[in-house]
Amino acid sequence: MAHPKRKISKTRRDKRRTHDKAKMPTLAKCPTTGTVHVYHRAYWVDGDLYYKGKVVIQKEEA
Repeated sequence: MAHPKRKISKTRRDKRRTHDKAKMPTLAKCPTTGTVHVYHRAYWVDGDLYYKGKVVIQKEEA
């Protein structure tokens, strides 16, 4: 197993870790329904599945 020859400084370690942070997902508001949803994802509203403001799957009426 590999072992480091020298101790890695706190500065060098922290420089590497600057990109390891959680980001908030990008949200969008539907022009048709007005609901807030994650970008590029289908979303359910009142039993109907929407994508890009259009109904993809409609709720079946019994």
